[in-house]
Amino acid sequence: MQKANLLPALILALLLPMACNQGGKDGTTAGPVPFSEEELQRRTFLYFWELADTVYWQIPDRWPTLTFSSIAATGFGLTAYIVGAERGFVPREAAAERTANTLRALWNLPQGPEASGVSGYQGFFYHFLNLDDARRFKQVELSTIDTGLLMAGILSVQSYFDGDNPVETDIRQLADALFRRVNWPWFLNNNGLLSMGWHPERGFLDAQWDGYNEAMILYIMAFGSPTYPLQPDCWQGWTKPYRWAEFYGQEMVNFAPLFGHQYSHMYVDFKDIQDAYMREKGIDYFENARRATLANRAYCMANPNGFKDYGDNVWGLTACDGPAYMEREWNGKTVTFQEYSARGAATDYIRDDGTIAPTAAGGSVPFAPEVCLPALKHMWETYYPNLIGEYGFKDAFNPTFTFKPGTENGWFNKDYLGIDQGPILIQLENYRTGLIWNVMKKNPYIRDGLHKAGFTGGWLEE
Repeated sequence: MQKANLLPALILALLLPMACNQGGKDGTTAGPVPFSEEELQRRTFLYFWELADTVYWQIPDRWPTLTFSSIAATGFGLTAYIVGAERGFVPREAAAERTANTLRALWNLPQGPEASGVSGYQGFFYHFLNLDDARRFKQVELSTIDTGLLMAGILSVQSYFDGDNPVETDIRQLADALFRRVNWPWFLNNNGLLSMGWHPERGFLDAQWDGYNEAMILYIMAFGSPTYPLQPDCWQGWTKPYRWAEFYGQEMVNFAPLFGHQYSHMYVDFKDIQDAYMREKGIDYFENARRATLANRAYCMANPNGFKDYGDNVWGLTACDGPAYMEREWNGKTVTFQEYSARGAATDYIRDDGTIAPTAAGGSVPFAPEVCLPALKHMWETYYPNLIGEYGFKDAFNPTFTFKPGTENGWFNKDYLGIDQGPILIQLENYRTGLIWNVMKKNPYIRDGLHKAGFTGGWLEE
């Protein structure tokens, strides 16, 4: 795994002063760098820009621990390049060149039914790819949602890079070819819903995508496919298991980890557009995500387990790393601490071991900036530099966990995770300028998919 250090001289000239201002590779400086939205976005952007490998241009799942690349993180990386170009972190020409290289590599990676030596099948990609050759990592699944998030990133660059020069023309053509290659109906199960995955060793997973979660964008894109579309009646199967209930003062469709309220919203502005379900409830999915954010915060403020530091500016339960898998007594209760886990709180599911992920507040900024931005600022200033480094917020921390050597003052993750960096960068940009939302509003496949799912109103009528 190489870092992308073969940057044009112009980019090096741009980034070198920034790097010099941030101290060493551990992110430490003589003193805390003041929090700002711009500084957080700049550092988070650099995760994608500096860590992409320089052969296949895939984004590592995590860093500095190197394990494999993540196809979803690569999708977020493509969108990150748009943000970087608009914010002036890199020149547009450099972002376009990086984007074209990434899309070309994805197009040329081998596809087939074999169990090894390939990167995908039927236009889908495996969840994780090897760092050295970008082929399937061990026996991971061919993943619908991770391919979907990759495709969302691909459609974002297709609509953004609209220039008539050869590089941007190539981007549009490659993006279109990659999207058109995905055979969505191949993944349908007997219930008429998308399976979550497929293994060449044993076939399709029984688990399916239904009920409110991160997969709204998956069905929307599948409906909008010009080559292999799903039939719109799948949307009724998707919404049928929704759980509408009150949780900590908020009536909403419940889903516990906050990432489920963020991923689709990174690419689609759901304000003022409604499907049949939300028309009946009298709200939209944006409002639903706002309520979920406020309920997540309210649960952490109530802090039923008495974990350290929880409060109005230290909150946020979502999927993230954790300190260790072990049971310990805390506040008269037995707490099962987790490693990587889908932490969250909702009517039917609470998983809370004192671990807070900054991406929970960061990815929800557009929904409730009045509580998310103060939380980010507080965590930045309070836990700097343990939680803050050269790429912004590290993935997670747990002030309660003091049960292993080196955690006397709590546990702080050493790693950044690509799928948690993406929501911070992209959603901050959507909050500040609406950039990615506006780009995606121009995409005909997204618009068509929303119409077929029954969405009406707002910008869709323009």
